[in-house]
This record gives sequence, structure tokens and C-alpha cells, in this order.
Amino acid sequence: MCRNIKPLFNFDPPVTPAEVRAASLQFVRKISGFSKPSKANEASFLLAVEEIAAVSMRLLEALETGAPPKNREEEAAKAKARGAARFRG
Repeated sequence: MCRNIKPLFNFDPPVTPAEVRAASLQFVRKISGFSKPSKANEASFLLAVEEIAAVSMRLLEALETGAPPKNREEEAAKAKARGAARFRG
């Protein structure tokens, strides 16, 4: 389930709120064990997603680095190559 959570810091273009929310949703799904909560748990589940997204955005905005930003396409190609090598052998 958490394989969809990717590093979001130091990319060009910068991370979007939608990407942070998607990672937050995956995190809440993992720790709750629900991919879709019941009606009784839906409000708590969605509140947790929004709060984690907000905290995550603050963290990403506060982090500093001297490293040059990573290129999204290059990083995606590297990940695809790693995956292909892993599943080939």
C-alpha cells in the first residue's frame, strides 16, 4: 500500500498540494488498515488525511538543502529502471 509514497522534497518543479495529499492518504490507509473507511470512521479518516497533509506541507516548506533540485522525469526513469531490474532477475 505505501509503495505509492514517494520522496517529495527538493524537486523541480516543486511538490504540489495534490501530491502531498495523495501521500498523506496512502499513509493513513497504511496505519489504519482501511483502504476505504466505513461511514462510522470516514470523518476521522478524512480529518487525519488533511492534518497529515498540512503538517507535511509545512515540513517540506521548512526544509533546506544545498543540493540542486532533482528532475522529476530523471528520477522516474531511474525508479522504472530499478523496478525492471528487480523484477527481471
